[in-house]
Amino acid sequence: MSNGLFVTGTDTNVGKTAVAAALMCRYRNQTTLRYWKPIQTGIEQDDDTTTVMRLGCCTGHEIVAEGVRLAGAVSPHLAARRSGATIAISTLLAIQRGLPAEATWIVEGAGGVLVPINDRETMADLMLALSFPAVVVARTTLGTLNHTLLTIEALRHRAIPIAGVVLVGPPADDVRHTIETHGNVAVVGEMPRFASLTAEAIAAWAPALDPSSRLLEQPR
Repeated sequence: MSNGLFVTGTDTNVGKTAVAAALMCRYRNQTTLRYWKPIQTGIEQDDDTTTVMRLGCCTGHEIVAEGVRLAGAVSPHLAARRSGATIAISTLLAIQRGLPAEATWIVEGAGGVLVPINDRETMADLMLALSFPAVVVARTTLGTLNHTLLTIEALRHRAIPIAGVVLVGPPADDVRHTIETHGNVAVVGEMPRFASLTAEAIAAWAPALDPSSRLLEQPR
């Protein structure tokens, strides 16, 4: 069994936080879970950690609050530069490795796979350092095929395992079939755009995520 999943996306605001909350609901009864957002920008506007705690009905023991927290809704490397800081993967790994190892991690990235986090490294480098399979969150709207297949290609080029894809938006069987066929991946969930994004809505939908219960069995 893998001891974690890394939730990435084809874009920002694609639904990663809602999917991370649903993963917490989905697997809470199977294993000890721990949610972590290593890098958060635009902290003055959004706090994904607080959102997951609310939507996923998480306890304090399930949440890791430490990490890089920067103002400005821009990419991590720009937010860090503006604040006079530099994001180092080694610092983030020290946070993760300083906690008990028995939990299963649900890690949420910032933006997409190739978002820069400093002058040399991208979010993909952090994913490689953590060694967790990726869950790719994608929209079902126009343009998603190119964005999703490019994300899958970027992950495979770096030998990052892909646990599955979660589609967010109106049901689109043709989109699902194309991603599964051309990307050679499994779509493990289709999350609607909820009229009201609440803990109750996430909990009610969560059993439909990964119905075969295979995500956490992905090899590292």
